Amino acid sequence: MEPEATDNGSYAVSDSHPCYKLDNTTYSFTSNPSILCVSLYVFLGILSAVTMCGNLLVIISVSYFKQLHVPTNFLILSLAVADLLVGVVVFPFSMVFTVTSCWHHEGLFCKVRGGFDVTLSTASILHLCCISIDRYYAVCQPLSYKSKVNDRVTGMMILMSWAVAVLIGIVVAGFNQGKCEESCLIDALILTTLACIFSFYVPVIIMLSIYLKIFLVAKRQVISIQNTTGLTKKSGTNVSKRERKATKTLAIVLGVFLLCWAPYFLCIILQPLTYNVTPIAVIETLNWLALSNSMLNPFIYAFFYSWFRSAFKMIICGKVFGRNFANSKLS
Repeated sequence: MEPEATDNGSYAVSDSHPCYKLDNTTYSFTSNPSILCVSLYVFLGILSAVTMCGNLLVIISVSYFKQLHVPTNFLILSLAVADLLVGVVVFPFSMVFTVTSCWHHEGLFCKVRGGFDVTLSTASILHLCCISIDRYYAVCQPLSYKSKVNDRVTGMMILMSWAVAVLIGIVVAGFNQGKCEESCLIDALILTTLACIFSFYVPVIIMLSIYLKIFLVAKRQVISIQNTTGLTKKSGTNVSKRERKATKTLAIVLGVFLLCWAPYFLCIILQPLTYNVTPIAVIETLNWLALSNSMLNPFIYAFFYSWFRSAFKMIICGKVFGRNFANSKLS
């Protein structure tokens, strides 16, 4: 599926797409989809359902149980809203009208799809960045944490995350004109580069710096405790286990995020520098891999905490519908 340049500067597709057919310059859904296409859409449908259910559990948990009404969890709640909308809006739009087909069509639908995609994905990434900032103050400055990260500050971080995401989404959707003529190539390159920088690279640099700082501070704290309290060998082993668990958690959080998003943004930013056009299948696969981070976020940021697991069990078992468990103490 290597795109080939045509006389008008657009791209044609040399190989067949499993779900779409190319008729002259029109790329439309085939009336006789292959088994591969059906299997692909079933898989993506399951992915969308899991994304919606997982994030809905987080939203209900934080909203219902008063024990979870703390600034950190409000950030996780807003993140879950962004990821839920990815599953509700972006996944179906991308399944019905893929990235490829928007290259060959002009219209409002492609702009709306692109706007939602960029806005919600950027909002999800920026919320992850805000959560890392919250964790920095919780670990590195625990004595002043409650005064520096209160409800007002958390609300401002949430508001700024959505405002920046909406702004980037509007700009990208506004400049997305469908078919691209030669005159818009430079503008598209500049726009794509700026969008990648503010949507991914700046948040990633912030997250990497913060998590590295958290790891170093946590390690110094463990060494300090061991030296000042004269811990026994058994206690020292327990502290070492806690340190390894904290390190593992941070590695999973950052590793999964980079695994999902880095390939897509590297492909987008390096595309203008390469001679050959990236195959359509590669671009769409990387796009879906990036979107799958919205499915994994509930597992990463919620399932690591015992109180979220307790809340999920109560919701899934239907206990919250029979009695008022809002003030229940979650283990």
